[in-house]
Amino acid sequence: MSERIGGADERSDPLLEVEDLETHFPITRGFLRREVGRVRAVDGVSFRIDRGETFGLVGESGSGKTTTALSALRLEEPTGGEIRFDGESVTDLSGADLRAFRRRAQLIVQDPNDAFNPRMTVGEAVAEPLALHGMNDAERRRRIVADLLERVGLAADDADRYPHEFSGGEKQRIAIARALVLNPDLIVADEPTSALDGRVQSDVLALLDDVRREFDVAVLFISHDIDVVRQFCDRLAVMYLGEIVERGPTAEVLNDPAHPYTRVLLGSVPSLDPSDRELARPLTDSVPEPSDPPAGCRFHPRCPDVIAPADVDLEPDLWRTVAAFRFSVRTGELPPEIDAARGTEDPEPGIDETTVREAFDLPGELPDDRAEEGVAAAAEAIARGDLDAATDTLAEAFPTVCGRESPADGDRHERQVRCHRYDSAVEATPRSSSRTLETDG
Repeated sequence: MSERIGGADERSDPLLEVEDLETHFPITRGFLRREVGRVRAVDGVSFRIDRGETFGLVGESGSGKTTTALSALRLEEPTGGEIRFDGESVTDLSGADLRAFRRRAQLIVQDPNDAFNPRMTVGEAVAEPLALHGMNDAERRRRIVADLLERVGLAADDADRYPHEFSGGEKQRIAIARALVLNPDLIVADEPTSALDGRVQSDVLALLDDVRREFDVAVLFISHDIDVVRQFCDRLAVMYLGEIVERGPTAEVLNDPAHPYTRVLLGSVPSLDPSDRELARPLTDSVPEPSDPPAGCRFHPRCPDVIAPADVDLEPDLWRTVAAFRFSVRTGELPPEIDAARGTEDPEPGIDETTVREAFDLPGELPDDRAEEGVAAAAEAIARGDLDAATDTLAEAFPTVCGRESPADGDRHERQVRCHRYDSAVEATPRSSSRTLETDG
């Protein structure tokens, strides 16, 4: 870039530190807007980004990725935790100090169509941050904009055109130019390629990588696309219901996923390779509400590796079938032939305990007496339409540490994994798949 403004002094890493970040949104009711609950969009998230590094946040829609990033930029106000940028706290900044921080940390939004005022030329849109931060020399602003447009693969003359004259990929290039115009140290890219087709995605990712290397800028990259994160990020964190469940180098996490949720995400990625096998599927498809997250491990209602009670002796595959039965009943995800029994006190024609077992792929009798007693009682309750009784019976028969206690971050090969199976104090049942789950115990 021929002219650049500002610029930070060289300081030691990390560039951005986020510690125990919380962003909760109140739920209010009534004329007086009384608070009756909170949506825990971000709930105790910690990570760091080094200068020049690309760090990914990945997870399903609603996992809290975007809110985490906006909170780190103070575009959403956190309700707890600490944010440090280049060694200095930005949690309580305001006024000119907050504007100075945002000058060094810029945002690229998901849809380039939402990024620009249609009444402003591209040159005006890219130059707007310069004017807002005090550069009054219009000719100097134009020179900087022309240089940036050329660096992102457009022409200097494009500054006089309007956003509607450009394709989606070109508009995203313009958005990158605008993010760079203040010479930031950090760019937050929120799903920057999700609105683009495959070829344009690759072009934009290549441009972002060139920008990162040329300007030594760090990138916080938010995506639900595992393949994009694999291609672009040095390290990543996997988010679920407002928490980070696994964090580490991208290649290590994606080639050998440790947390069950990470394996579920990878198992959902389609592949043209017939040798690829499905890594994992969730026990249920229902995602709990962030306003009412489950007790214990937040993933446990869907976890294919939920830990069995110590006094239940079942083979791993059979235990997963029982666990899936338990959580399906709890969430109301009943097979069609069973769903008709809900809400009635009398048995439905043709629905009995055997029908329930067959619908949930349960054997006629379990080899463990205690487990058999619980399943039989629950199946009988479902057959007579009493779903609440079945839910309570299964919860009492199959208590799990995953539902009682929130796991701490465990270490595995220089990674942090929030799962009870990496706690040496918890006796975990073995997995039956060919990929062995390592534990400290």
